[in-house]
Amino acid sequence: MTDLLDAVKNLREITGAGFLDCKKALSENNNDLEASIDFLRKKGLSKASKKSSREAKEGVVAIYSNSSQTIILKVNSETDFAAKSETFLNFVDKIGNFALSLDKKEGLNDFLDKEYEGKKITDHFKEIISVIGENILLKEIKLAEHNGLHNNYYVHNSYKSNIGKIISFVSYETSNLDESVKQFTKNICMHIAASKPEALDVEFLDDEYIEKEKNFQMENIKSSGKPENIIEKILEGKMKKFYAESTLLNQMFILDTDKTVKNVIDELPKSYEFKLIDYKLLALT
Repeated sequence: MTDLLDAVKNLREITGAGFLDCKKALSENNNDLEASIDFLRKKGLSKASKKSSREAKEGVVAIYSNSSQTIILKVNSETDFAAKSETFLNFVDKIGNFALSLDKKEGLNDFLDKEYEGKKITDHFKEIISVIGENILLKEIKLAEHNGLHNNYYVHNSYKSNIGKIISFVSYETSNLDESVKQFTKNICMHIAASKPEALDVEFLDDEYIEKEKNFQMENIKSSGKPENIIEKILEGKMKKFYAESTLLNQMFILDTDKTVKNVIDELPKSYEFKLIDYKLLALT
């Protein structure tokens, strides 16, 4: 009887359906949890099912890190009120720390199907939907592997030290890890959060992304009636501006707009042997 009561309680937490409905669902589906959830959905008795169809545009991004890798994830809710709640933030921490613990050789594909505390991650999301009363979605996970590298991050509009509305992260090499370098990399993270680059440098931009921009600029130039003999020169100038605005190293640094990010890195003492290796950015919108 205890096992049955536990199963009913679990099904109620996930679906929000009544006790008798959950008991009947389990009885008719040989105590199979997934089949019972589907049974309740078909009957229109699963509140979690209804909530999961609602739009979720609020929420948070969160960061979790150890010596070899960093996980940044985005979890959406329907309202900012729910996103600020301790229940929601604790749930995000639970999911994020579990993601960090996974063997990265598996990758984070099919993360929602992975088992944690005896249940799939999808079931944990169904439970939190039932508890909070809003649609809760895992929208995105980013992984940065940085074994042997130094790293730093910045949280914008923070609810906790590791959770907020925007998170930017950098990994780098240096022979001088003093407070000035830590503050410098924090400033770089703040720049990333504000300027939202598409790639570290031009060679890392997606080819299709570049081609799409070229075609857009070419159409604009031709429609303006410019002479054929100067179209290529104009396009070259516009693409140069595009690269400067969309790549981190070529953007104008927000704390010194007369210099690019590459310029301010080059101005660091040579003895620091500083090199920016990678960055990640994840924002709620």
